[in-house]
Amino acid sequence: MGQPSSEASNAIIYTTLGVFLIMGTGVAWTMRNQSKGDFLAGNRTQTAIPLALNFIASALGSGILFTYPEIATLAGLQGVLVYALASALPLFVFALLGPIIRRKCPEGFVLTEWTRQRYGTIAALYLSFVTLVTLFLYMVAELSGIGQVVEVLTGLNGLPVLIVECVITTIYTSLGGFRISFITDNIQGAMVIGLLVVASIAIGVETKIDTSLIEPSGLLKDSLLGWQLLYILPVAILTNDFFLSSFWLRTFASKTDRDLWIGITLAALFILIIITMIGCTGLIAAWSGVWPGSDPENPLPGSVAFFGLLENLPAWVVGFVLVMSVTLSTAAFDSLQSAMVSSASNDLFRNKLSVWWIRVAVVLIIIPIVVLAIKAPSILQIYLISDLVSAATIPVLIVGLSDRCYWWRGFEVVVGGLGGIFTVFIFGAIYYNDAYKGAQLILLEDGIYQEGWAAFGAFVAAPVGGLLWGFGALALRLAVQWVQAKRKGVRFDALDRPVVVESDSEAIQYVAGGDLETILSNGQESGAGKVPGKFF
Repeated sequence: MGQPSSEASNAIIYTTLGVFLIMGTGVAWTMRNQSKGDFLAGNRTQTAIPLALNFIASALGSGILFTYPEIATLAGLQGVLVYALASALPLFVFALLGPIIRRKCPEGFVLTEWTRQRYGTIAALYLSFVTLVTLFLYMVAELSGIGQVVEVLTGLNGLPVLIVECVITTIYTSLGGFRISFITDNIQGAMVIGLLVVASIAIGVETKIDTSLIEPSGLLKDSLLGWQLLYILPVAILTNDFFLSSFWLRTFASKTDRDLWIGITLAALFILIIITMIGCTGLIAAWSGVWPGSDPENPLPGSVAFFGLLENLPAWVVGFVLVMSVTLSTAAFDSLQSAMVSSASNDLFRNKLSVWWIRVAVVLIIIPIVVLAIKAPSILQIYLISDLVSAATIPVLIVGLSDRCYWWRGFEVVVGGLGGIFTVFIFGAIYYNDAYKGAQLILLEDGIYQEGWAAFGAFVAAPVGGLLWGFGALALRLAVQWVQAKRKGVRFDALDRPVVVESDSEAIQYVAGGDLETILSNGQESGAGKVPGKFF
């Protein structure tokens, strides 16, 4: 590899991080006296182009340099295209559902706020827990990714780099909150696009493809894994995107629905192009003889195919890639950081903490993230931990978006989500004829690229099992409520369409069951000006 010297590598890395520190802190200082609401969110403030750049910066990260070339070496062009489409197209769910949820919950800025309004506290806390865990794992993965990139590209220890990155993003996000993350992502998103163009041209010009290797590689043919991924990846990525508050914050930040649609369309297009280009470096590495290498006993792992491709390129190309990697990582990490703070403040403390306590929280959450990032073995493995949870939870959650499913309650969401995970265990125990391996399947310890149908079956079992458990919980709840109604001699009203009433504290609330006259009289007798109520 045309590797820069240690001095040059350090200069490139820390100059890039220094620029982000000066830029981020300078802008954040101007908004140090902003309100708590502005610190946590930016509802209806952003137009299409900034939204597009933000979605690009938030959706990518340094880990893409490992994961997408790897799929090319395993499932060929089919795998690259499936992964690229599965990564880009799910963004449209925010354009489709964002306006609906914003109308139902105009003061919210994360999905859990709508969940609290629609399903009640228990379901909201359940979703908040899995959301915060997902954000935490993504932050660990991002730091682990940049550490590994630095070590592969430069031979330097990646630990100081990820620590400095944490310190820098913590400084400016604790000062500026969501707004500063949004501004820096605009700049970093534009930088990534420009740097990628330069790096792509350099790789295209400098790399020589041996056409005799194309046909024997089999990477242009379809495969069983490629067809399995056609289902697994869309389900995993689409449902997991629901847990990423960084996306919801940007969805609610759109000034109009039209800005949201334009921004997401542009972002999805650029993400599709970027991921396809990076994924194809795995194909180029195979066809240029770089991967799997000349030693059959120690083949080059597919996850480092991109970096193997850089070995024969000039040092300045590696320098460009290094700047791009640091930019990708910083943009993704500060987005996740601000999203975790906003989510925790809203979900756990109902936005009652002062801005200074929120800033302390920003600092405290970094310590365990750094510790785990040092020990994280696989970036893809970290992402997979939350994928099955989201595949089990999101289908039962979004049932409540339809007004026709007014009878669906938080009990069904929680039971369905947990039941979906349990269904994966049942499937795994039957598939392997081993309960221990069934439990291991929940964590997908063998990844999603394993031979056989275990991973595919897990991603079928999670959503299908979740819905079955959810409807089972619905039947149980209705049966209990029917028995209770009969014993008390009152009318069974569990399937009555809820009455929509206004509240002084929230825009719209719901009362499940009962006629309006009785409900209003009860509310007036209790001294309430309006009738409070929730879906439970």
